Amino acid sequence: MLKIIIPTIMLLPTALLSPTKFLWTNTTSHSLLIALISLHWLTPSYLPYKNLTQWTGADQISSPLLTLSCWLLPLMILASQNHLQHEPPTRKRTFITTIIMVQPFIILAFSATELTMFYISFEATLIPTLILITRWGNQPERLSAGIYLLLYTLISSLPLLVTLLHLHTQTGSLYLPMIKLTPLTPPTDSWTTPLTNLALLLAFMVKAPLYGVHLWLPKAHVEAPIAGSMLLAALLLKLGGYGIMRITLLTNYSELLLYPFLILALWGALMTSSICLRQTDLKALIAYSSVSHMGLVIAATMIQTNWSFSGAMILMISHGLTSSMLFCLANTNYERTHSRILLLTRGLQPLLPLMATWWLLANLTNMALPPTTNLMAELTIMISLFNWSPLTLLLTGTATLLTASYTLFMFLTTQRGPLPSHITTTQNSSTREHILMALHIIPLLLLILKPELIA
Repeated sequence: MLKIIIPTIMLLPTALLSPTKFLWTNTTSHSLLIALISLHWLTPSYLPYKNLTQWTGADQISSPLLTLSCWLLPLMILASQNHLQHEPPTRKRTFITTIIMVQPFIILAFSATELTMFYISFEATLIPTLILITRWGNQPERLSAGIYLLLYTLISSLPLLVTLLHLHTQTGSLYLPMIKLTPLTPPTDSWTTPLTNLALLLAFMVKAPLYGVHLWLPKAHVEAPIAGSMLLAALLLKLGGYGIMRITLLTNYSELLLYPFLILALWGALMTSSICLRQTDLKALIAYSSVSHMGLVIAATMIQTNWSFSGAMILMISHGLTSSMLFCLANTNYERTHSRILLLTRGLQPLLPLMATWWLLANLTNMALPPTTNLMAELTIMISLFNWSPLTLLLTGTATLLTASYTLFMFLTTQRGPLPSHITTTQNSSTREHILMALHIIPLLLLILKPELIA
């Protein structure tokens, strides 16, 4: 674990002390090396934990997410280069430092074997994200978006802290392998058990986000700079899904809790997909599609079968890469047209034909076309939900149909149709952008060859 965390922390002096000319080169290449080293976490293991230390350890649930978080750091730095082109060197350094600061916290959150440390790193990721949104966001509403993010996350995670302290007094330890050995046997008629479980889940449901407590997400996505959007979509939402997986393995849920969350998650997948059909803002559309995909993840993690956990994990990884790629594409459009409104940025295919190819690939993976891991994940989740209750097929089937509809709508409105008259000149697509898209899509296409790495 230290061979990843220490180089990640050493990125900070690299960003602060590199000559201005080599700032982007040094930070990108250094973080790419870390990403390549992190691939060793993906080796499948039948042991409950790999590299177990007193505080950290990687197992089958956390290792794919750890690799994903290391993989996305160089991509975030690559994507932000054009956005910060005309800023003074000091602000560039501050920006890169802020992105790098999130990374150790995310790695610690995914690998913590002690719940107090998990809670601290889970909360600490909020601060750099807030700085990114409020300092480098595009629109004047970025402060209200930051307040939304802060209030939703903090209010939901306070009950989690109280419950963790309560658990500590009950079991004497918050070390995950120890808690598994000492199963909690609360009194059967007590009302504290469902309340404890609710408090444990609530913070992760808001982070994931569950439909109903998702309002902070579209706001944050729309206002965030490109690195902020990638960070939110690809990593911070996964903290929610990962937390639900970890906590559901510890305690047994009563059906009192299971049904409302499942219904909300599946209904949310349906509702947010239909909201996407009438979105005018490109970034908001991709943000709502994230909510609909994470609804499936929440539904799968709640029924706690091997198949559903496997499907949820594959969907989290493939959604992380797909939505991050979509945000990058939306950003390339925004940098050229300075607008996110779909009607004003249409018909770009004749101008940027290679970008249209990336758009097509990203949209096809988003709507789960074979042979992508998204299809495998959605099928696995739908089968396990159908096995749990055949009625869920109505909701998941309709959500899949709507996903295909809004994805095609997004592709057709951005790439086809007449070019608006106000777009007279656009800069050509650069090698940097093509490398960025390739680094998103290649792992996605390669993972289907060996899906057990992330299942």
